[in-house]
Amino acid sequence: MSSPAEGGRRRSARLTVAVTGAADVIGAAVAVRLAGHEGVRKAVALDTRRLDAPGVVFRQADARDPGLAERLGDVDVVIHADIDTSPDTDTKTRTAWNVRGTQTVLTAAAAAGVSRVVLFTSAVVYGAYPDNPVPLAEDAPLRAVPDGSLVGDYLEIERLAERAPKAHPGLSVTVLRPAVLTGHGIDTVFTRHFEAPRLLVVKDSEPCWQFCHVEDLASGLVHAALSDVDGPLAVGSEGWLGQQEVEEISGMRRMELPESLAVGAAERLHRLHLTPAPATDLQYVMHPWAVSTEKLKATGWQPQYSNAEAFQALLVEIEGHHAALARRLGKKDAAAGLGAAGATVALVGTAALVRRARKKRRTT
Repeated sequence: MSSPAEGGRRRSARLTVAVTGAADVIGAAVAVRLAGHEGVRKAVALDTRRLDAPGVVFRQADARDPGLAERLGDVDVVIHADIDTSPDTDTKTRTAWNVRGTQTVLTAAAAAGVSRVVLFTSAVVYGAYPDNPVPLAEDAPLRAVPDGSLVGDYLEIERLAERAPKAHPGLSVTVLRPAVLTGHGIDTVFTRHFEAPRLLVVKDSEPCWQFCHVEDLASGLVHAALSDVDGPLAVGSEGWLGQQEVEEISGMRRMELPESLAVGAAERLHRLHLTPAPATDLQYVMHPWAVSTEKLKATGWQPQYSNAEAFQALLVEIEGHHAALARRLGKKDAAAGLGAAGATVALVGTAALVRRARKKRRTT
């Protein structure tokens, strides 16, 4: 990482930095980077599960427990990485985890005298629309619509981040908004999009794909914690990939369908609770939402991975998996659902699941 330019001045004193969710993929990547950073006096891992990493001090703590403040007495900065992004988590459980956790961390940090909290959400908060400029500016309005999916959690976290400094004078909050996350251990609605037998392309749409390797998110979070940078800040690989480039790199074939057919199938399957992704998520594979990362780069941060490299990491991670509209399929499901199916079934990959659900309802 190069030295921060003006606007991202490096703090002179070494800091004690704590990371929540340290036993999970993103938190662990952050904790390891903190332990080896010259600007860190002490790296503190906060989680209910133990993280054993050289140079990291572990403290058992739950990010949703108001008693968290007691674990932050000597901490200068908190990086809150304890966010549940799994497509398989129950909606109410996930939202309670993400929103309540963020509320508690911000309140506990203020009570303990922590000067700075660094959060991350996602570039999905900008929304995906055909009139989006490519790339979106980091200060572009947030036009995403809360729909009961993870997008709603992110929008609420953004709201909490905006309110916290007003409610707690002296507390600074910085938010990073990564593009599509990739890398070891990353499993999201977007990574599962590429687990489908064919890539869904909605007719007359022009998607573009921007990725963010988990190591680049981790380095961005650490950089934001140790530098005087103001958010929000987008983080990801430079530029984006067009649909044709994605298909060439992956070797996957596309299946193009009219929007009404694709959205209709997605709505029906979600209504039957066969897929976790609401139909509104299809907007993100139809319309552009790539973001500029110039603001963060101007402070000295640089991504280590190109979009092609980050996408390759995604392809390695999903090898052997099969999914349809974010629902992970077993081998039997995938084989049965894709055998003699027509175009719609190939899109959703869930013909066998629909038949099974109907049969179960008839026999109960």
